Amino acid sequence: MFSPEIETIDRKKLRELQLERLKHIVTYAYDNVEMYRKRFDSIGLKPKHIQTLKDIEKIPYTTKDDLRDNYPFRLLAVPMKQIIRLHASSGTTGKPVVCGYTRNDLDVWSTCIARVLDMAGATDEDIIQVSFGYGLFTGGFGLHYGIEKLGATVVPVSSGNTERQIMLMKDFGATALVATPSYALYLAETARKMGVIDDLKLRLAITGAEASTAEMHESLRRLFHVFPTENYGLTEVGGPGVAGECREKAGMHINEDHFYPEIVNIEENRALGEGEYGEMVLTTLTKEGMPVLRYRTKDITSITYEPCKCGRTLARMSRVVGRTDDMLIIRGVNVFPSQIESVLMGMNELGKSYEIIVDRVNYMDPIEVRVEVVDANLLTDYSKLEELVARIKHNLRVVLQIDVKVKLVEPFSIKRAEGKVKRVTDLRKK
Repeated sequence: MFSPEIETIDRKKLRELQLERLKHIVTYAYDNVEMYRKRFDSIGLKPKHIQTLKDIEKIPYTTKDDLRDNYPFRLLAVPMKQIIRLHASSGTTGKPVVCGYTRNDLDVWSTCIARVLDMAGATDEDIIQVSFGYGLFTGGFGLHYGIEKLGATVVPVSSGNTERQIMLMKDFGATALVATPSYALYLAETARKMGVIDDLKLRLAITGAEASTAEMHESLRRLFHVFPTENYGLTEVGGPGVAGECREKAGMHINEDHFYPEIVNIEENRALGEGEYGEMVLTTLTKEGMPVLRYRTKDITSITYEPCKCGRTLARMSRVVGRTDDMLIIRGVNVFPSQIESVLMGMNELGKSYEIIVDRVNYMDPIEVRVEVVDANLLTDYSKLEELVARIKHNLRVVLQIDVKVKLVEPFSIKRAEGKVKRVTDLRKK
C-alpha cells in the first residue's frame, strides 16, 4: 500500500481526522471565498455551527452552475501568485469549470493518484502509457504526476494516432495503460487488426474519465489480456484520485482523508445509509486553492464501510450506475445508458461500440440502439440476424421494462472517440 497508515486506519480515528479537517475547511472557505461567506450568512450559518460530521448537512450544496457563475477565478481562496496550475473542464455545455491548485494541492493530488495506481496493482517497476489527453483536462497531468510519485515510468503519449499508440506500446514494453474504457477497447481492437496483440506486455488497464460496466471490464480483460480497474474523480473537486478499485474489484476505495463523501436523496434532501443508492456529494477536506463544500456530482452510487479483503478500511463506492442529468425518461421509465451497455457487452456476437438515439414522434419517445456486430457476415444471414435482434430486444426489455428498437451495423462503422465517448443522442432536445 502506498499510504498504509491512512489506507488501513481505524475508522474511529479516521472520523476524528475528518471532523478536524472539516471544521478547518469550512472556516477556511468562509473566510476566503465570497460565495460561501454570502451563502452562509444568508441562512445564518457560521463555521462554529459545524461541530459534528453530521452537521455538514447544514451546509448548502454547491452545484456546477455555482462554479460556472463564478468563472474564472472568483472561487479561488488564495491569491493568484500562489496558484501554480490551472485546469478546466471542456465547457461543452457552457463556461468551463476552472480548478486552481497550490503547490501543496498538487502534492496531495499526486499522492491520491499514487494510491489509486497502487490499489490497481501498479508498482515502481511498471512502464505506464498515458493515453488521456494532455491539456486543461485533469486526467492526463493528474495521472502523469501520480505515476511519477509512485516511481513508475510514465509514457506521456496523450490521445489520438491509435496505430502509433500501439507501436509505442509494443516498442517501449508498456505494462500498464491509462485510458478511458472505450478508448482502451478501441486500442485492443486496433492491436488485433494490426496482428500485434500477442506482442504486447500489458498487464493492467487503469480506466477512468467515463463510467464503465463490469461487462466492459470483462471485454477488456478478454481482448487485451489485462487486469482492468476503474478510478473515479471529477474536475470540480480536483480531478481523478478521489477513489479507485483494488485487486478485489469490490468497489472503489475513497481517499477519505481528503474527500468527505455523502450519499443523498436530493429530492427529499435526506442522507442515505450504507448500501443505499443516491447522488454522491463530495467535500474537499484539504484543498487550498479552491475548496469545495458539498458538491453535487450528479453521479448515482452507494457506499459501504465494511473493511475490504485487501486490508484497506477506507470506504468503498460502488460503480456509478448513472447520472441524474443523463438519465433518460422514456415513456415514464427511468433508463440509464449503463443498463443498456450491460446487456450489449454481455453478448459475444456484438462489438464494443454502440449508440443510443432517442427521438420524439407523434408524442411518443422511441429509443433505438445501434450496435456493431463482431462478424460482418452475420448481416447477410437474415435468419441469424433476425434471431439475434430478437434476443437483444428481449434482453433489453427484461432490464429496462420497455421495448427498444435495435439496429445492427458493420464492425468499425460507429465513430470511435479518443477521449470521453458520447453514447447518447437525444433528439428530443432539438
